Amino acid sequence: MSIDSAAAGVAKDQLDRQLVTLLQANARASTAELARQLGVARTTVVARLARLEASGVIVGYTARLGSDAADRGVQAFVGITVSPKAGREVVKRLTALPELRQLASVSGEFDYMALLRADSTMRLDALLDEIGDIDGVLKTTSSVVLALRVDRST
Repeated sequence: MSIDSAAAGVAKDQLDRQLVTLLQANARASTAELARQLGVARTTVVARLARLEASGVIVGYTARLGSDAADRGVQAFVGITVSPKAGREVVKRLTALPELRQLASVSGEFDYMALLRADSTMRLDALLDEIGDIDGVLKTTSSVVLALRVDRST
């Protein structure tokens, strides 16, 4: 399940927060099971879910891969420095890369921080070359992920 952290404040009360917590643990739980765990009527859960979805607190339900599937391939964080006024076009080109998992504008040494997942180190190398060749990209610095120690992204 994906929860927009900015919208998380819309969870009005303890019941909403408990419902969201249960869904984060198991997004496939039935409304009847959620109601039983929360000690409320199933119709209450249905109404709460509808409100949380409509308000943008809950923005989707996803499948998480097991560690074997997630460990395939290679991930890297890439700091990207761009020339002034080139940001919009660089972001547009980066967005077209299917291996791009996240892109954030950041303060500090870089303008953007990208998270890439590639099938192999050879593909990652090619991706870094592609990024470096984008007009407006001045510099990239990459760090390959060796092990994921904590993952609270889902």
